[in-house]
Amino acid sequence: MSLAIANSLLLILVLIELMVIGLIKKQTIPWKEVVFNLNSGHILMWIFRGLEVTIFHLISTHFGLGIVDNWPYLAIWIFTFFAWDFCFYWLHRIHHKLRILWAVHVVHHEGEHYGLSLGIRNSWYSSITSIPFFLVLAFISIPVEIFLTVGSIHYFIQFYNHNDLVRKSGILEKIMITPSHHRVHHGMNDEYIDRNFGGTLVIWDRLFGTFQAEKEDVPVQLGTRDNPHTMDVIKANNLPFAKLFGKARYHLPEPKYSISNWFIASGGILLFVLLLFYILQEE
Repeated sequence: MSLAIANSLLLILVLIELMVIGLIKKQTIPWKEVVFNLNSGHILMWIFRGLEVTIFHLISTHFGLGIVDNWPYLAIWIFTFFAWDFCFYWLHRIHHKLRILWAVHVVHHEGEHYGLSLGIRNSWYSSITSIPFFLVLAFISIPVEIFLTVGSIHYFIQFYNHNDLVRKSGILEKIMITPSHHRVHHGMNDEYIDRNFGGTLVIWDRLFGTFQAEKEDVPVQLGTRDNPHTMDVIKANNLPFAKLFGKARYHLPEPKYSISNWFIASGGILLFVLLLFYILQEE
């Protein structure tokens, strides 16, 4: 029930942001991309998420070294909060550096419009390739319920950081990855590319030399240089691998039909509601 409620909240926040963009800011809503973002293969991703949690639980239970077993409960929570974020920084950075992992992560970066729905856009395989980076937490015996709760907190902050309404965040710019910092991460400008890999805290980027503040005179150019934009979920998730191994070339013909934005929006939201139903049944 809790996961279904949490993901319902994500959908509500996405719709609120779109209302502000469309009704108050009078900007055109990119419905096709929003719907792709909401339905970029999340049922498969949730299945693999279950595999990720299962492996973590098995290692923590049967192979854990018990390092934190005698720690005060609060200390375990605080340690896990920082350790999870540290692991995510390296997960994220290495996904940008290794071509096989970039073939997974590129799905997220192909989005050409910044907004909360982009924070939901992920590859089918993102949970699988996340597994090795968090196993150190399992080996030191972090309880799976703390791992899941802390991870959910960090993922929600990362979701928030994709919003297009907040430009600057004051003092938080010095402490956290903010929407401005993460907007930089999505830029394909020379000044911005491969910067700001942090999830919640900015300390890791500052410590390891990958931080870049958003420049007022350099607008962020969204998208990727190596993969074209596609609204085909199957192609988006799998052609990066075919391209990596030289088995296919990108050929994305223009669709020969037109569909109204309202039809696309209603169908896409319905699909996401079906995902919520699936999550509810699995809990």
